[in-house]
Amino acid sequence: MSRLRRYPLPGHAYFITNVTYLRKRILLDHVDMLMQSFKDIEHRCRYDKIAWVILPDHFHVIIDPLEQDISNILQRVKMSFGSLYRKHVHIKSGRIWQHHFWDHIIRNNDDMNRHIDYIHYNPVKHGYVEKPFDWEYSSIQSFDGCYQPDWGMREQFKYDDGQFGE
Repeated sequence: MSRLRRYPLPGHAYFITNVTYLRKRILLDHVDMLMQSFKDIEHRCRYDKIAWVILPDHFHVIIDPLEQDISNILQRVKMSFGSLYRKHVHIKSGRIWQHHFWDHIIRNNDDMNRHIDYIHYNPVKHGYVEKPFDWEYSSIQSFDGCYQPDWGMREQFKYDDGQFGE
């Protein structure tokens, strides 16, 4: 397997997509473990989690790694979750995540806003809810006042997601 090179850009946040191995739909049943993994790693590797959404087989997150290496942060989160998950379902080994994650360096405020919107709209895009505020596994509630209550409703919203990885 080739080694993926990432080029850190200090002072910038990253939009990240991470997918389970074979797109196994395990994350919502164990969302507490994934959130705990992020929290535990945040205490060891200081970073800011700006926006996030968890779906059955993948998650999106915007992270400002501060002085940390984004690959190290994600590796630790994935390992932590994998350990908790394996223990919970009583297995000793086996892949939980795809090997790599997709990342995009946030370039400016417009880029940040588009990616935050994409994160919050993602459950609607995938057909899980009719409006983003109905999805409980998202940071949209912490953006109170930034969105109109009817923002992102399926029948009203057209979103060009050609600029995002998944």
